[in-house]
Amino acid sequence: MNRIPTKPEILAWIADNPGLTAKRDIAKAFGVKGAERIELKRLLKEMEAEGTVDRRRRNYRDAEKLPPVTILVVLPPDRNGDQFAKPMEWQGEGPEPRVLFRPRKADAPVAEGDRILARINEVADEDYQYEARLIRKIGANPLKLLGVFRKETEGGRIVPIDKGAEREWLVASGATQGAKDGELVEAEQAGPKNRMGLPRARIIERLGDPSAPKAVSLIAIHQHGIPDEFSDAAIAEADGMKQVGIGDREDLRALPFVTIDPSDARDHDDACFAHADEDARNPGGHIIWIAIADVAAYVAPGSALDRDARERGNSSYFPDRVVPMLPDRLSGDLCSLHQGVARPVIAVSVKLDSRGAKISHRFTRAMIRSVASLAYEEVQDAQDGQPNGRCGELLSDVIAPLYAAYEAVKTARSARQPLDLDLPERKIVLADDGRVKSVALKERLDAHRLIEEFMILANVAAAEELTRLKRPLLFRIHEEPSPQKLDALREVAQASGFVLAKGQVLQTRHLNSLLAQAEGTDFDELMNITTLRSIPQAYYHPENYGHFGLALRSYAHFTSPIRRYADLIVHRALISGHGWGKDGLSAQDIEQMEETATHISETERRSMAAERDTTDRYLAAYLADRVGSELSGRISGVTRFGCFVKLDETGADGLIPIRSLGREFFHFDAGSQTLMGADTGLRIGIGQRVLVRLAEAVPVTGGLMLELLEIDGTAMPGGPSAKRGKFAPRRPGQARAKSARIRRKVERKRR
Repeated sequence: MNRIPTKPEILAWIADNPGLTAKRDIAKAFGVKGAERIELKRLLKEMEAEGTVDRRRRNYRDAEKLPPVTILVVLPPDRNGDQFAKPMEWQGEGPEPRVLFRPRKADAPVAEGDRILARINEVADEDYQYEARLIRKIGANPLKLLGVFRKETEGGRIVPIDKGAEREWLVASGATQGAKDGELVEAEQAGPKNRMGLPRARIIERLGDPSAPKAVSLIAIHQHGIPDEFSDAAIAEADGMKQVGIGDREDLRALPFVTIDPSDARDHDDACFAHADEDARNPGGHIIWIAIADVAAYVAPGSALDRDARERGNSSYFPDRVVPMLPDRLSGDLCSLHQGVARPVIAVSVKLDSRGAKISHRFTRAMIRSVASLAYEEVQDAQDGQPNGRCGELLSDVIAPLYAAYEAVKTARSARQPLDLDLPERKIVLADDGRVKSVALKERLDAHRLIEEFMILANVAAAEELTRLKRPLLFRIHEEPSPQKLDALREVAQASGFVLAKGQVLQTRHLNSLLAQAEGTDFDELMNITTLRSIPQAYYHPENYGHFGLALRSYAHFTSPIRRYADLIVHRALISGHGWGKDGLSAQDIEQMEETATHISETERRSMAAERDTTDRYLAAYLADRVGSELSGRISGVTRFGCFVKLDETGADGLIPIRSLGREFFHFDAGSQTLMGADTGLRIGIGQRVLVRLAEAVPVTGGLMLELLEIDGTAMPGGPSAKRGKFAPRRPGQARAKSARIRRKVERKRR
């Protein structure tokens, strides 16, 4: 018989596990089964009667503590301007706890007396016991929108900038906040939703001229709710930081580490160094050192810097600006591995055999001094025999050994066969005034691949090390395609004349074989795009489910703690696991591990969407002067309402609306991702070459509208004079319904 937990043990469990407080959770935690559950139930009822726990529905909680999500009443600001709130219900015997309300910029405004649903965290502070973040106002969850204000005699209207938004919003004269005609504004729904007429909104922030080139990324930042201002407390903490000394760290300042980054990089969070392994038992082997900025030495768990970094989750990158995860005092200074400056790091030494297979690794908390901050292009030029002055001095002792180690790593990579997609990436180059100067393909050099492979080595080592140490961490997870996605990929492959075999456990080498079949053919880009779309997005999780795309069993992000919160968690786990200091994982870090994983996976998606929208708007602005021009491209997507084309020159995506394809009805086949003309039999599918005319470019939304002129070198049926865009054919379902109504009417008359 298992021992029934004591009352203090139950209270301790509830305090440590606020999300697992149902009776069954408590029973599972203490191994209480069968008839023993009756005794546990009696004990919980006794504690409830004593007032030591409070029962809400089927959950129990410590009556002297607030639950993690609770209803608060907002109090008036105190003399320091801080806004506090009090719980609607307090069951404890002690004094009612003070709760500091910490509003975010994107939150709806709250006033004295408002009731809010808030997520709270317990803090150790002399003046208050909890901090609260708004989830929503009770009884109100206003919709927010971003748009252009159009002033009228009484108030005005807001034209949303979202591509999919159709309706405008009315703004009363007293809710304009003084916005001017044509100004970009953020607004929220005002009053209940109306079925009839336009919805009403009130302006909550004015954002300036939407046509200004440098407003493009600002639109995306506000639209996606990316925090772009640090709290005063975080800035104060950062400004008060001093350089960390060597202390008990391993001194690696004599090793010739170098950083290799883009030429315009503002921060340098990784440095590397390689040399031949002198161990006679490992002939032809290599030692690679990867040193990563020790951000954990400056960002303590639970600090204002930590709270702001976790809220952002990651840095967001735009053509004209960066929204960093950490203030510039850290990201651009103390945590950046600048040339000639001693900097604290967490480093790993990886031992490889002659074929690039990892033999062992060793982690250390150290101090390094980078001998040079190099750009990818100059490193590659040096390796190719055209070194500049400083690379010439480093060529034999630093650059050549890096490339020698990389050759071994490439051998191991080839044996592992990670997914090898070939999708060219384009870079938007801006002029000084913020306008698009050019759109160029990003060149992929061996210098880029070298750093990527070394970072992968370090990330694998971090995951394996923490698994060995049995420390909690955040794995980077990338799952294999679902059976449905795989079937869709197989259909597209077969329709293109390629083979993706069935009846086998899918591995990346099978997908690489498919991509190799398509390489150099007209279907090359089609198969790369379709393969990419068949694979789910990567995410973070405290459980290890492997990384399919990289063909790795264990993988964790370790190499970019300046710009990714996941890496900071991994650094803290390594610090705790090796006993390097008191700045390792906190109890709250561990408790919130799964919640943090979900949150930062979402912030990563948020940043990706904002960056994509910004690129779309810049490209639309770049093409706005070319409306009416003929452009070439490929079909990149097919939907019921039309097809998308990726333009060759810029990589921009434009829409060919189905209504512009002519008078005939087009059937959409979701399985093969094609549109088929009912009359002509014209087939439109992913990967086909097209010639289009740019019909419309709207910079404020990033939308491009195209008109299809040729497909696979053949002019559209009906020629250029064919009437398009006005005729709306009846859908087959409507036609069948009308025929059925006529048939029923005839039958009634016959009776």
